[in-house]
Amino acid sequence: MARLVLASTSPYRRELLSRLRMPFETVRPEVDESPLHGETPLALAERLARAKAAVIARREPGAFVIGSDQVAELDGQPLGKGGDRTGAIAQLGAMSGREVLFRTAVCVQREGDPPRMATDTTTVRFRPLSFAEIERYVDAEAAVDCAGSFKAEGLGITLFDAIDSSDPTALIGLPLIITARLLREAGFVLP
Repeated sequence: MARLVLASTSPYRRELLSRLRMPFETVRPEVDESPLHGETPLALAERLARAKAAVIARREPGAFVIGSDQVAELDGQPLGKGGDRTGAIAQLGAMSGREVLFRTAVCVQREGDPPRMATDTTTVRFRPLSFAEIERYVDAEAAVDCAGSFKAEGLGITLFDAIDSSDPTALIGLPLIITARLLREAGFVLP
C-alpha cells in the first residue's frame, strides 16, 4: 500500500483524516505562514497548502502528501489565530453579528506528479455576542490555537446563527470530501 503523509501536526486535521480509516503519518512542514503583501486570504490558504505538500513530498519520495491550510476572512482581511485570551476576545468581538468566510485549501502532491488542489469556502454567521458571552466562551474552551478563536466541533457552535458549507468537516480544518476526491484523482486507493 502506498504511504500517506499529512503535512501537518494539527491535532484537528489528524483526527479528521483518521476518520477515513487509512494508516498515515504526520510530519511538520516547516513553512513560513506569513502573508505576502497584498495577498488575499484565499490566495494565502492555497499558497500555504501547496507549499506544505510540496516541501514534504520532496522529503518523502513516493508518498502521497496532503497539505492543508485554513484562513479566516473578515472584510477581505485574513484573521489569524487568537494566540492568547486577549487576542481571542478581540477576534470574537470583531466577528460578533457578522459573516466570516473560512477558506480551507487542500493540496495532494506526490513527488514528480502535478499538485492537485481544491478549496472550500465556509460562511459562518456569528450571532450578536455580548462581551460577557465572549469572555465566558474563551474561559470555557481554549481555542486560541484555532483560526477565528473558536471550535465549531465544541462549545463554539453556540456562537453562530448559521453555517453554510458544502463539507461539514471543512470548518474544523480539513474538508474530507475534497481530500478523498483529490486522493482518488492522484491514484491513491481509499478503503
